[in-house]
Amino acid sequence: MGKLALAAKVTHVPSLYLSELDGPHKGCRQAAIDGHHEIGRRCRELGVDTIVVFDVHWLVNSEYHINCAPRFEGVYTSNELPHFIRNMPYAYPGNPQLGHLIADVANEMGVKTRAHSETTLDLEYGTLVPMRYMNGDEHFRTVSVAGWCMWHDLATSARFGLAVRRAIEARYDGTVAILASGSLSHHFANNGTAEAFMHKVWDPFLEATDRNVVAMWERGDWKTFCDMLPMYNEKCWGEGGMHDTAMLLGALGWDRYEGRAEVVTPYFGSSGTGQINAILPVTPLPA
Repeated sequence: MGKLALAAKVTHVPSLYLSELDGPHKGCRQAAIDGHHEIGRRCRELGVDTIVVFDVHWLVNSEYHINCAPRFEGVYTSNELPHFIRNMPYAYPGNPQLGHLIADVANEMGVKTRAHSETTLDLEYGTLVPMRYMNGDEHFRTVSVAGWCMWHDLATSARFGLAVRRAIEARYDGTVAILASGSLSHHFANNGTAEAFMHKVWDPFLEATDRNVVAMWERGDWKTFCDMLPMYNEKCWGEGGMHDTAMLLGALGWDRYEGRAEVVTPYFGSSGTGQINAILPVTPLPA
């Protein structure tokens, strides 16, 4: 049936949009923008029709939720950082069919999930920022999954990710990419220190841990990473509880995944947080 063609962990820092605008930070995130362009290029090359984004800026308190409206269109200003993202227009087609198929499979697997197609739900910037650079021409349909899961556990999010993979491969007639949209360590610069940390990570411990994690990904040591993910999330202030990362790895095979990450935008600091764009090759699921 369908195919999962590409998987990636991506940054969505709002300074990507700021980087477009005239002012002191113009061009500051060009490397990350270029990384998004490259991921979008590869999706086109692979024949992807829909990008599913695990978005850690969409907070939910119960169950798993999928925004699969037929179309998304509007003008977005971040309520979190309105001085970074303001009046940003967007327009993307959605994919209700795929969203409901994912929900069906997840529910069959015991992961309570709801797909919302007849909805006024807006997209959050964890989806809007990467889509701006990967999908500005509306080439791909977009589905957004809530990745800031307040009262959920990482093991269940990994199982949800597996449900996404199974729905694509067993029931969807098309080709899909998935993105875990969130940071590595995520301690924001404390109030009043933002400018000093515009291009830095908050603490040497956080940066050292992040770089060790990236090295694990590059050598394919997923068993160690999955074992340490709960503590990594706790000690390094994981964004959205790092449920986006658990979903991504669940779709790839969790601790039995054997791929090696390809870094397309090298690790960088942004407002205190650790960021990267990395493609995780899609391999067959372990038996």
